[in-house]
Amino acid sequence: MAPEPAFAQALGAAALGLALSALLEQKLHPRPRLGRPAGAWALHAGMWCMAHAVLCLLLGRPWFAMAATLAFILMLVLVGNAKYQALREPFVYSDHEYFTDALRHPRLYIPFLGWGKFLAAATGFALAVAIGLWLEPPPSAPLRWQGQLGAILTLLVSGLLLWRIGHATAPQATFDAEQDMRKLGLLTCLWRYRQAQRLPPQHASAFAAPRTPVATPQSLPHLVAVQSESFFDARSLHTGICGEVLADFDALRAEALSSGALQVPAWGANTVRSEFGFLCGIAPDSLGVHRFNPYRAIAAGWPVASLASYLRQLGYRTVCIHPYPASFYLRDRVLPLLGFDEFLDIRQFEPNQRYGPYIGDAAVAERICALLDRAEAQPLFIFAITMENHGPLHLERITPEELQTLYDHAPPPGCEELGIYLRHLRNANRMAARLRAHLAHHPQPASLCWYGDHVPIMPAVYRACGTPSGLVEYLCWSNRPAAPRTAGSALPTAPGACGADAALAVHALAAHWLSLLGLWQPSPGDAPSAPSSWCPPSNA
Repeated sequence: MAPEPAFAQALGAAALGLALSALLEQKLHPRPRLGRPAGAWALHAGMWCMAHAVLCLLLGRPWFAMAATLAFILMLVLVGNAKYQALREPFVYSDHEYFTDALRHPRLYIPFLGWGKFLAAATGFALAVAIGLWLEPPPSAPLRWQGQLGAILTLLVSGLLLWRIGHATAPQATFDAEQDMRKLGLLTCLWRYRQAQRLPPQHASAFAAPRTPVATPQSLPHLVAVQSESFFDARSLHTGICGEVLADFDALRAEALSSGALQVPAWGANTVRSEFGFLCGIAPDSLGVHRFNPYRAIAAGWPVASLASYLRQLGYRTVCIHPYPASFYLRDRVLPLLGFDEFLDIRQFEPNQRYGPYIGDAAVAERICALLDRAEAQPLFIFAITMENHGPLHLERITPEELQTLYDHAPPPGCEELGIYLRHLRNANRMAARLRAHLAHHPQPASLCWYGDHVPIMPAVYRACGTPSGLVEYLCWSNRPAAPRTAGSALPTAPGACGADAALAVHALAAHWLSLLGLWQPSPGDAPSAPSSWCPPSNA
């Protein structure tokens, strides 16, 4: 029996769509190489053929199936480019959560894509549906072997064979997202990352090993750690920024047991990468694909020790404060597994405690002070994750009068976001001062560890003033004299740190803090726990 026109139509739509999908990939940043390994192309082609065949079987319209599949790839390209522009990282498999998170928390995500691109993608999808349903009639006999059904079966078998060949021969991912995207292409990269994500990390936390403190204090100190949203010394961007913006932090740093630059595995977002590094003390290079969202591995059952579980073994009550919905980044499931006795989320705050769109740093500081005041004999560990300085900054407004209090002289054009950022940074500075004053007068020994999770997203500001290194600030402060340092407890630096002044890695910070207080006996394998391939970008 000769093939019917429907057979050729279905195969033609699949072939044209495959070619167009390769062209769409060339719009990605970073751009995948056309001269990639044959196995990577086989995986791409196999995944395309099977996706098109399934949609064609469901819809009965091969051109509509082609348009719908291309629309999905276009959406990935748009989202990937928006992520790369804001965060300097390509779209990876774990980012599929962006789509559900964007529905739950649209303010955090859609503005970075851009409302124009979002509406264009939605309009394109609607047009594809309209064209497919109204302009392409389904075949009169779709279930004939010499017609559309035969073509669908051909595509499924061909796609499965190509997928098996590609699965066996395509290079494995290195989990350097930019390198993998260039080498493997979008679809193959997503598939390889999905494969790897099914396996749990193998690296153990140093906090898992039983430890005896160097010198157990007669009274264990209260411990307060603050992961300050987007906190870094922005005065390096523009000489006209008023020094008083961080004056209290400067004073606290002068009194600190230790302070300096901190290397974090995040740029502009992905707070949980820095958060996990601080709490669990594991370098990102030891996590493989899970470096992109380690909390998902914990929620899936990976047992990992943490600073909280270690301190709980010493007798601490452990509390986490984050003024945002508890389910964000699965914290409601992950934090109890990490050893926190209590998690206080946005439900513990009032709407009038907002400063801008989020709960203000002042409200978080007051909650910390209240917990310390109510603490009884049991020592307390409080880990606070602030939210006030979270973007998107360009949606906020600031008055000329307020700007005058932030600058000695005006910044270059295009720095509107910088003024808004500085307003919130000044509030973080005030939070640090409030905690220092409260802890200084506390009758019990107490210590504060403060660090930024990443630099903020301000691409226009960086174009005008120069791109920061990506390093943030940290300090460790105590209301009592420091415990004597022991041999072998030198400050651990970030492996692979560039430049004359090496930075401390965030995964080494918690152990360093505890060692300053005599609550941790360092060993040679503690930190750094793995070599790092990250170096700050040049100012350009």
